[in-house]
Amino acid sequence: MEEVKLLGWWVSPFSRRVELALKLKGVGYEYIEQDLAHKSQLLLEYNPVHKKVPVLVHNGKTMAESLVILEYIDETWPNNPILPRNPYDKAMARFWAQFIEEKCNGGLWKIMWCKDEEERGKLVEEASQCFITLEGELKGNKFFGGEEIGMVDIAANFIGYWLGVVQEVSGMELVTRDKFPVLCKWMDEFVEHSVVKETLPPRDELHAEFEARLGAPSWKY
Repeated sequence: MEEVKLLGWWVSPFSRRVELALKLKGVGYEYIEQDLAHKSQLLLEYNPVHKKVPVLVHNGKTMAESLVILEYIDETWPNNPILPRNPYDKAMARFWAQFIEEKCNGGLWKIMWCKDEEERGKLVEEASQCFITLEGELKGNKFFGGEEIGMVDIAANFIGYWLGVVQEVSGMELVTRDKFPVLCKWMDEFVEHSVVKETLPPRDELHAEFEARLGAPSWKY
């Protein structure tokens, strides 16, 4: 019998990426919730380099970093692929997943914690350019992967769900329907997907978590 364990944290979009991929594949797994304020010995043992979630354990082998884990899952359980099989299309999916990880999500985290208004304004402008780029990449499709959720959609889960909560708490207005109608339509499709719904943390609890962490500053752009 296969051993599949996932060490995660309910707030983490990175943990939820892995859960989503496993559920899309129909892979059974044991979920082990982690308290990142008091890191368990198990987490430190399984991920001694970064000491963070997610960590996937498969038949005694451990791996970290959500995008790396997603590729491993897709290669290990080939049914319901989340990456294209065509080499060029696969390379492009990897490119856009990395773009979202570094440029979009990375920029959004910086905005959330930036205290300097001038610097935050520059970061907001950079984020807006990223969203414009993503709108163009959707190309009229339901999902980045076409008609089915794929690697790029999973990588963008923070934008799809968490960002809306952050905007409510902070007062930021980064992604609105008038500014980014195509991206907002994708967000609607993403959160309404039956499997995605199973992996999303309760909105009210997530709202309370971010409110406590961000101190509810009033950021308007």
